[in-house]
Amino acid sequence: MAPKKSMQINPIYWIPTTWFAMGLPFVALAASSAIMYKNLGVSDSKIAFWTSLIMLPWTLKPLWGPFLEMYKTRKFFVYTTQMITGLLFGLVGLSLQLDHFFSISIAVMAIIALSASTHDIAADGVYLNELSAKSQAKFVGWQGAFYNIAKVFSGGVLVYLAGELEKKMGLANAWMIVMFAYGIIMLLLGLYSLKMLPEGEKAPTIHSAKESLNTLKDVIVTFFQKKNIWFSLAFIVFYRFAEGQAIKITPLFFKASRSDGGLGLSTSQIGVLYGIFGAVAFVLGSIAAGYFVSNKGLTKKTLFILCAFFNIPFLAYTFLAVTLPTSQLIIGAAVAMEYFGYGFGFVGLILFMMQNIAPGKYKMAHYAFGSGLMNLGFMLPSMVSGFVSDFLGYKDFFIWVMIATIPAFLVTWLVPLQKPEEEENEVAEILEK
Repeated sequence: MAPKKSMQINPIYWIPTTWFAMGLPFVALAASSAIMYKNLGVSDSKIAFWTSLIMLPWTLKPLWGPFLEMYKTRKFFVYTTQMITGLLFGLVGLSLQLDHFFSISIAVMAIIALSASTHDIAADGVYLNELSAKSQAKFVGWQGAFYNIAKVFSGGVLVYLAGELEKKMGLANAWMIVMFAYGIIMLLLGLYSLKMLPEGEKAPTIHSAKESLNTLKDVIVTFFQKKNIWFSLAFIVFYRFAEGQAIKITPLFFKASRSDGGLGLSTSQIGVLYGIFGAVAFVLGSIAAGYFVSNKGLTKKTLFILCAFFNIPFLAYTFLAVTLPTSQLIIGAAVAMEYFGYGFGFVGLILFMMQNIAPGKYKMAHYAFGSGLMNLGFMLPSMVSGFVSDFLGYKDFFIWVMIATIPAFLVTWLVPLQKPEEEENEVAEILEK
């Protein structure tokens, strides 16, 4: 699609802020909230289950995507959801002062998840609709960079801030301030998007709910008609099976006292681990993966190597759980090892979906469908990880995590890859239409 006149706004002015706004609430709900609830005395099983369940909208978002085409513009949904998300974070902060803070704050966070996932649909739509294919390739690196800057800012800077504030004003007040900070940032991003995001135009292809439902039906039917789709779905789900368990429990393990089998770290120390060791390692891993894939391409061999980089580094957390070291350097090295592997290995999943899931009549919708199922593969093991951890204890839990990596290696070994000529044929079909 050719760029519209709204492309007069240089993409560099809105892509970084939009993808920062995409990453911030996701990480806040998926990771930072777990540390907050741990500090406020909520059990690990309760934290893992509920902070995983509220992520469901990111799995289901393809279901209401077509309905966004019926009203206003994609820009409208981007800045509106950013502002709504900001206000909702403020409500989360206020709820922490109440007796039933957990149930109230979780309910508000569930609404944040709905708003933020809707934002992601609209933001992807702006990107694909406003930029030419050449420009999309040019700016895709900025997407990942600022999404992960949001991850570092949320899991590192704001968690560190919470830890410092806890010492001065108490737990509830400290995290209330941090939730207010999330809210103010999202509100400012919304105001910025209102001015700087391309106007675009309302898509004229869908005019009624019935037509949206018919389109959605066709998207689903053609998705499941893809060649080797069940192998592909198994790959998408099990690639992150171990990660879904480890990532949810790791910050709780860091925070737990040594008498309970944890490392007894402060909130500020956890912020430093993720904000410095994790951030640097993730960037290096992502850069290394880019060079690796560009030189080797996506083959059975390279995909298996990417899977190994993604899953084997969880062994670092097993080492920590068994030895319980006191050295911050050793703990930081373990975090760096896992984050480097994550940055390197996650590329395998993204490339697989681009080359084996997305091609066809509904490229954007099928990619969204695949990413939704990918989130489901992460969410379900996350939900039960707290119960498993409580039952086994931290040491045996991380040993179990290593066992849980086996399905990822099996599906990676068995999944058929689409041949380059098949992909070219499907792309040609798209262009003809």
